[in-house]
Amino acid sequence: MRDFPTCFAENAVQVADSSSGATRTAQNLVTCVYNSRICGNSCIITVTWSKSLMGQGFSVGIDDSTNQNLCKVDIKPWLFSKTKGSKFFNVYDSEVNIFWDLSSAKFGSKPEPLEGFYLAIVFDREMALLLGDLSKEAYRKTNAKSPHSTAVFISKREHIFGKRMYCTKVQFCNNGNVHDVAIECETVGLKDPCLSICIDKKPVMQIKHLTWKFRGNQTILVDGLPVEVFWDVYNWFFGTTMGSAVFLFQTCLSAEKLWSSSHTSDLSVLPWSCAQIVRETQLQGLGFSLILYAWKSE
Repeated sequence: MRDFPTCFAENAVQVADSSSGATRTAQNLVTCVYNSRICGNSCIITVTWSKSLMGQGFSVGIDDSTNQNLCKVDIKPWLFSKTKGSKFFNVYDSEVNIFWDLSSAKFGSKPEPLEGFYLAIVFDREMALLLGDLSKEAYRKTNAKSPHSTAVFISKREHIFGKRMYCTKVQFCNNGNVHDVAIECETVGLKDPCLSICIDKKPVMQIKHLTWKFRGNQTILVDGLPVEVFWDVYNWFFGTTMGSAVFLFQTCLSAEKLWSSSHTSDLSVLPWSCAQIVRETQLQGLGFSLILYAWKSE
């Protein structure tokens, strides 16, 4: 089996803003990445939802195609003292407006809101990205017009927690079906642990002899679409007590294309982070990626 790429190295599994002083502890974060256009230019919009004892929070970052940050806003989790508001930035000699209203938002166990909210990014009076179910309120507040092309949801990174079962929901393509993803693995007291993955309660993958096959990849089919699944569960068996396993689900992208996209034949020294690999592959139109960081609960 090929060496696992360094996008799953120990340092790469920490998904936290460098300005926030990332630690090696598990954080309840969900990061969604969208490909949109601003002033005719392709850009990447990253929305990170966070949850802590202090409440809910989020951050928005906009990067251009050269990975240069254009603007960023952080709303810290202070019990949503800023449940609605707006920020304004100058980009490409024009104004980018970020509007949000979470005053009526409803949340589940995860950081991102379920309903009763909107988060809107407007450029030159055109809606570059709109999240949430309050679209009418968002258009009324922003006075924006509909975009010529809608933003594309290209990547999701999420921290999930469990003892044996790790679950989430995902759309593998725009306007596609929402699927339940369940990863099951018992690592305590077993001589030969096994990893299984189910989509909508149907088994699609099973890895036996996991202590020997703690890294690898396999292709599954979801809605007739090939999805490459990469896993790295090294930390569950040999890492620190706070280490997480990492899973990558990548659509429309074979393992060979992922290796070739790195422009190097030595996979043990890949220079890119997982975020960079995702960014490059998505800008080439190679599909959607879901990255899960699975933390074992005590």
